Amino acid sequence: MSRAAYERLPMHSISDSPRSRSPSRSRGSRHVSFLRSSSPHTHRSWFCLRSRPCFTAFKILLPLLALTVLIGFFFYEPHIELAFYSREWIQNEIKPVAPLSGCFNPDSVSPLYNVSKYVYGPKKTEVHAGVPMRFDTDCYDFAATIKPPVTAHNVEFVPPDNRMQYHTYWRVDLAPFAERQEFMLKSFFATQNLDNSRLIMWSNGDLGSNPILQEYLKRFRHSFELRIIDIRVLARGTALEGSSFLNVNDKKAWVDGDLVRLLAMWTYGGVWIDMDSLLTRDLAPLLEHEFVTQWDCYDLTYHFSTTDKPYLALNGALMHFHKHSPYLCEAFHVMATSKPPRSDSTDWGALLYLKLWRRLLAGGIPPFKILPFCFSDARACRLDNRLPDPFEPDKSSGKWMMGLGLENGGGLDETLGKVFSLHLHNQWEKEFPKGGWVERLLLKRYEQKLRGRGNEEEM
Repeated sequence: MSRAAYERLPMHSISDSPRSRSPSRSRGSRHVSFLRSSSPHTHRSWFCLRSRPCFTAFKILLPLLALTVLIGFFFYEPHIELAFYSREWIQNEIKPVAPLSGCFNPDSVSPLYNVSKYVYGPKKTEVHAGVPMRFDTDCYDFAATIKPPVTAHNVEFVPPDNRMQYHTYWRVDLAPFAERQEFMLKSFFATQNLDNSRLIMWSNGDLGSNPILQEYLKRFRHSFELRIIDIRVLARGTALEGSSFLNVNDKKAWVDGDLVRLLAMWTYGGVWIDMDSLLTRDLAPLLEHEFVTQWDCYDLTYHFSTTDKPYLALNGALMHFHKHSPYLCEAFHVMATSKPPRSDSTDWGALLYLKLWRRLLAGGIPPFKILPFCFSDARACRLDNRLPDPFEPDKSSGKWMMGLGLENGGGLDETLGKVFSLHLHNQWEKEFPKGGWVERLLLKRYEQKLRGRGNEEEM
């Protein structure tokens, strides 16, 4: 999150007033001095504090107030957040709407991109509900309206380069690739159609010797590939070609990760999936749209007018754009003509997508779609309808929300079959509880599905 624009309210202790720091006086002289400088209302308050009835009332009211607060904490889980945005930052980064650079002009669009089909063509599915869907199961029910594709085993072999390309990224200098990271691979190969899909795992170093990845390369040799990222090569032909901005990175892999995802989709087209995700169903029915995702159910009402965090409303954990998409062309222009991204910020993520979205509207171009929060981030909503915490044991009641069960085949199980992904937000240090809902309803089923598929690609 952008730190320069998002600041927490500092806490200050209230120091003694100058009067209290003055040399001590007798009780009587302090009282007389106070009365002379006080209003009648202050006089009455001071008298009340010194009187026995008021003191007795305070002795009763204060414990009652403390008891009320404790009872409230027992029945309710308070979530309070104060966000402060610099007015100067808003004025400089949010308010101005610069013109598009011309990437959608007919003579500028790549021959590899079909504007009539991808931007203006008819679509079978609708991914915009038009309302925030913050209540009960509204968002999950809307996700269920997007029906799974009718798939059949392809008789003819599809070359890897002709398949739908999926991209992800791992920074080898931040952490080793281990079993925890493997879960994302399991989710991909268990949920996607491997006859026409390929996952390209990008990294900033060689991962070919990793034993886990070696096994996947052997088993899914047509559907999985490792590549070392060369940002300068991928940036050729974009507004960032030769830019000093291409050298950016940070300790969280936010800025360079945001850059890699855009360059990978620009060069090859396809879907971006963050490594800290678990896919729950086939993404194919979404892919007639180019899209980013909604950060959480509080960040967006589809027109950016009534929001809690209006400047950080969009997320790129799950994205789709076609090869040489003019949307990405315009994004690179925004990046090249803006200030350098700040370290550990979403300047090339949420802020960039918002800037681009508004410029497209001002330029009369239909903007890219925005998937509702629950499609990929159903943990980020109200306490009464978000997915359960994946890192906490199941509740002893065995219930989720509205009485829906956590058991196999229960309400939570059905809901996971409606949404498309579970975004875990980089909590790599946490483990999934043994026997918890993630292990039962997702991880074990990945294993079962992968056993059923076997080494099908060796044919």
